[in-house]
Amino acid sequence: MMNQQLSRGARIFQRAQNVLPGGVSRNTVLRRPHPLYAERGEGCYVTDIDGVRRIDFANNMASLIHGHAHPAVVGAVTEQLQKGSAFTLATEEEVCYAEHMCSRSPGFDKIRFVNSGTEAVMSCLKAARAYTGRPKIAKVEGAYHGLYDYAEVSQTAKPTNWGDPDQPASVPVAHGTPASALNDVVVIPFNDPQRAIAILDQHADELACVLIDLLPHRVGLIPASAEFVRALRKWTRENGALLVCDEVITFRSTYGGAQDWYELRPDLTAMGKMIGGGFPVGALAGRKEVMDVMDPWADKVLFPHSGTFSANPITMVAGHVSMELFTEPAVIRLNGLADRARDQITEAIRIADVPACVTGGGSMFRVHMKAEAPEDYRSGFVGPDEARLTAAMLDHLFDNGIMMINTCSGTLSTAMTEQEIDTLADVMLSGFRKIRA
Repeated sequence: MMNQQLSRGARIFQRAQNVLPGGVSRNTVLRRPHPLYAERGEGCYVTDIDGVRRIDFANNMASLIHGHAHPAVVGAVTEQLQKGSAFTLATEEEVCYAEHMCSRSPGFDKIRFVNSGTEAVMSCLKAARAYTGRPKIAKVEGAYHGLYDYAEVSQTAKPTNWGDPDQPASVPVAHGTPASALNDVVVIPFNDPQRAIAILDQHADELACVLIDLLPHRVGLIPASAEFVRALRKWTRENGALLVCDEVITFRSTYGGAQDWYELRPDLTAMGKMIGGGFPVGALAGRKEVMDVMDPWADKVLFPHSGTFSANPITMVAGHVSMELFTEPAVIRLNGLADRARDQITEAIRIADVPACVTGGGSMFRVHMKAEAPEDYRSGFVGPDEARLTAAMLDHLFDNGIMMINTCSGTLSTAMTEQEIDTLADVMLSGFRKIRA
């Protein structure tokens, strides 16, 4: 009788815990007392299995640039599915999509498709090692780059283990990470070019690449400073290392990615999420001579590369349609809506008179329960009190019909209008007032 009184979602979670570690396959969907289970999505709205409809500012962790079930994507995928979902043959769809993606950025001479952002970053790092013949990589403290051992180092560093700011420690995420992996990762502070360059100089002959996200979510969704980006670009050129840009999340920022903000041409760029049109995807693109370490026709193949579902035609047609819809006017409109969201949330903070702030760029924003916007990972670190307030705000948003990413971050889709932004601002204001009380 007790079980019958539980919601449908709660009953599903009881079953899930018997067959899935923690009841889930990805921790991003965890909520107390149980995850929400989706029934359907339409545009910028999601209805859960218990019938509650919410505005979706999470968009599957920034991957749904046009929201849910866009008719053009559904039509293209349905047509391709009737022909076949994957083959041990190449398809013309891969070539067509590659041509389109390379046309979006002058820094993309060639591209290869993979199946996730993690795989894209991993492939970039391996390509950089193959091209330079060097073992080590450098990355920003706190930045998230997926699950690869080397890319995830210091992603979850804490005050108790992150070390001196002049020499940040290489801190493992997963228990059992080999010491050899930690030793091959050089950690640099974000937006501190003087410290970063001093650290890089200590490893100049060993570094294959410097990996950077220009608007790193886990660091605080703070834009990289132009000075920081210029310093890293100059250092890599002068020291024979590659500059690898992780645009898995940020490629949505402009027509050609966040790198266009800086007129930057990285040696390699990793992409994923929104370029898949709602399907699993990753890609790496960059300079011809670097990308050609994967050329299987070369006399000596430096980086043999393949994947069973890489460039499958379902993802290729879905991604191609989505990106063709993401025109320069569409980008400008979406970023304008995000400006409206950031401005209105800032105004709500002022009216409620709470110690909070909002950061972000392009079509993304993040709310921090601290008075001053952070400058780097350490100033943005979320302690227990801030975590408690953030959880309270997320619960308030969910209870009032708004889905957010669990850091109190939001990503917009082209399905949104000013109405959804205004609703968000109203709910945020009531949430800040509730927290203040």
